Amino acid sequence: MHCPYCRATDTRVLDSRVGEDGSSIRRRRTCSSCAKRFTTVEQMQLTVVKRSGATEPFVREKAVAGVRKACKGRPVTEDELACLGQAVEDALRLDGAAEIPCHEVGLAILGPLRALDEVAYLRFASVYRAFESAADFEEEIASLRAERAVVIDLPAPQPAASG
Repeated sequence: MHCPYCRATDTRVLDSRVGEDGSSIRRRRTCSSCAKRFTTVEQMQLTVVKRSGATEPFVREKAVAGVRKACKGRPVTEDELACLGQAVEDALRLDGAAEIPCHEVGLAILGPLRALDEVAYLRFASVYRAFESAADFEEEIASLRAERAVVIDLPAPQPAASG
């Protein structure tokens, strides 16, 4: 570890703490040469295993770029896409695996995208799940409608009895 002030390599860890989300470690360090203190954050590197068997680091922006294409022309903001990207990365990190098959990344995208925009979800799902006919779309739309009907038909909460 190089000191960000003097570039010396002799630094000492004063304190280590696990980050709030559990996926990172904050280390408070001091430089033996210039005596200045600084903080480093270590985070687990997520690796995506491609279908070919090749691996590459998970890049949130790459996942968001695919979703952005599905959202083209839809009322979805860049902030919403950024939040979706964070949600996907958080879900993958919570899984606890350092290597993630590429299809797991797609599955992690589908849930938040479905909640964000149904049309964008259908576009993304049609590519991700390789829809081959109109029947595939019809089945997915029926699933969306059924899910919406279940949410709408939930009984209203009853007020608590006062005593």
